[in-house]
Amino acid sequence: MSVQTFSICGMCTVRCPIQVETENGEIKFIAGNQHVPAMKGAVCPRGAAGKALIMDRERPQSPMIRAGERGEGKWRTVGWDEALDFVAEKIKGVTDRYGARSVGFSDRGGPFQDLHKAFVKGLGSPNFCNHDASCARNVDHACLSFAGIGRKDLVYDLKNAKHVVLQFRNIFEAVNVQEVNNLMDAMDNGCKLTVIDIRANISATKASRFMMIRPGTDYAFNLAVIHELLDKNLYDKKFAHLWIKDLNQLEDFIKPYTPEWAETETGIAAYEIKDFVCELAAAMPSVIWHPGWMMARYRHSFYICRSIYIINALLGAIGAKGGLPLAYKPADVGKTGLKALADLFPKPSEKRADGAGWRYPHIADGAGLAHLMFKAMDSDDPYPVKAYIAYRHDPLMGFPDPDRLKQIFSKLDLLVSVTFSWSDTAWFSDVVLPLSPYLERESILASKNGLKPQFFVRYRAVEPRYDTKADWEIISGLSRRLGLDALAFSSIEEIWNYQLQSTGVSMDDFKATGAVQLASSPKYRAMENLKFKTPSGKLEIISEKLEKQGLPSLLPYTSLDRPPEGQFRLTFGRCALHTQGHTVNNPLLFEQMPENVLWINTNSAKSLGISDGSTVLVSQDGYSETIRAKGTDVIHPDAVFVVHGFGQTLPVESRAMGRCLADNKFMKGGLDLWDPAGGGIAFQEHFVTVTPANKN
Repeated sequence: MSVQTFSICGMCTVRCPIQVETENGEIKFIAGNQHVPAMKGAVCPRGAAGKALIMDRERPQSPMIRAGERGEGKWRTVGWDEALDFVAEKIKGVTDRYGARSVGFSDRGGPFQDLHKAFVKGLGSPNFCNHDASCARNVDHACLSFAGIGRKDLVYDLKNAKHVVLQFRNIFEAVNVQEVNNLMDAMDNGCKLTVIDIRANISATKASRFMMIRPGTDYAFNLAVIHELLDKNLYDKKFAHLWIKDLNQLEDFIKPYTPEWAETETGIAAYEIKDFVCELAAAMPSVIWHPGWMMARYRHSFYICRSIYIINALLGAIGAKGGLPLAYKPADVGKTGLKALADLFPKPSEKRADGAGWRYPHIADGAGLAHLMFKAMDSDDPYPVKAYIAYRHDPLMGFPDPDRLKQIFSKLDLLVSVTFSWSDTAWFSDVVLPLSPYLERESILASKNGLKPQFFVRYRAVEPRYDTKADWEIISGLSRRLGLDALAFSSIEEIWNYQLQSTGVSMDDFKATGAVQLASSPKYRAMENLKFKTPSGKLEIISEKLEKQGLPSLLPYTSLDRPPEGQFRLTFGRCALHTQGHTVNNPLLFEQMPENVLWINTNSAKSLGISDGSTVLVSQDGYSETIRAKGTDVIHPDAVFVVHGFGQTLPVESRAMGRCLADNKFMKGGLDLWDPAGGGIAFQEHFVTVTPANKN
């Protein structure tokens, strides 16, 4: 007899709602949740490979404690009691000697992080971080500086859009199934799609307009768009009068940045910029210029993001149907939200090790800046950080200069990896606590804000195949040993019941669809009824917080360095088949894509004697790796590109081991390259040399 279980996919950070068909405790089929219309019953290729993840015998199967040197690969397999006792004792030793603030924790972010925040808070440490300094921190801080709200407080109303602009969002490869389906529906109804990128990605192949831009000049392009909107009076004057503060200062600032000027910087013709702006104006306010996903790219990426929010505002898109309407939270629709587990403990009085909120007052302290926490581990400034738990997070793959990071992690008294797949960080850890994959675990309840806010649940579809545990079991087990009694739950039902207090919702309400809708239909605010959490209550061109830090709200444009002769700017991105290094060893996905290749412009390749498909040597500062070349006309000649996540060296991952190139190993010194306004790492400020491998 088959059983249907509602769950949440865990193959990437999107976490799509799914339903899992099982029979006799085995998975038969994974589909998109049929009760979520935008899923259309679909999952992406990664979501379909969830069964292969749990069947994979090369994932961690039992708790392990290091038996040799860090990174040597010598382990002692232990039971859960011994592993949790070991970790708890080490944490006690660190906190007794250095204080509770000496414990750091990072995760991948997402809807279930309340549990992790509660644990770190219970320890008395302020040092919870997520991975976002290597992803969307610049986006979030740009939105906060402009609107006083975070990026997730705005909804991408793709289904009703008339023009969508993707500049740093490859929506058809970094797949969010609901977003893809909504955009495709909109395009079927006449929505235009514009893609601005250094290469023709899959999204570009579906666009009505593609503009190949010189790497690092997006800010120049965006300034020219703002110039054209204001100079030609193509902006939404009613919206601007109601909600944009300091517009006159923007008008003065933008005068030099004409489309003709931008053409010399970006390589995009002035007439094309002007035609594009006219198309945007014709579609306003139902325009979405996506502010970006992975915006940890350049040292001024924060200002690129901020310019995008300004453009959306000038088009009247912020708050508009088919644009970026404001999300509703439970309280906005008269409901009580989930009771936060983090409220079980008082806020720690200590300052954060990364400086967020105090050394850098303009940086939000919720998710922090992981690279600056790593810096504190190295320098003991402002104090020592000696214990670190990485939950489903692989900074040795996800941040620049992994050799430098290993040197830093070597100073730790304790490094713990909680993971359901091997990673470079897990291999370098003192303890590996094997997490049950998402199909084998249930999670705490979570909220999704939006036009129809909701609560949702992840149920366990099958029992764990190996000696692994859910995160709530691991956190509760550690809490019990560390005296955090309030978090030492004995069942997931206890946690769910705690979270649902005062909501008027019971677990029975989730059974039919896996979610509880808190509003009967999508809700939009009228233009006159928008709310922004800035000092003025408006969208602020000039940010007081930035200016107080000596950071300009409007940054004058400065050209980034061009690659030296014979070198290329190293860029990377996503594909539909893999989630960075997390899925490369997955049997099904490996079979579909076993390696990455180096995109290089056809003419550049020809001048170097490189043919399509040949092996090339990529080098930087004496370090080299080989990879196959993909010669193509559809990448800018200043850049080369790889899909991120390859280059594994772990013998426990037999399929992925030794496959091609790890881009972050070519980023020596990259931990110190970051955007001071937004906090994000500047990944794409590194140059490499490419030569035919047979000449070496």
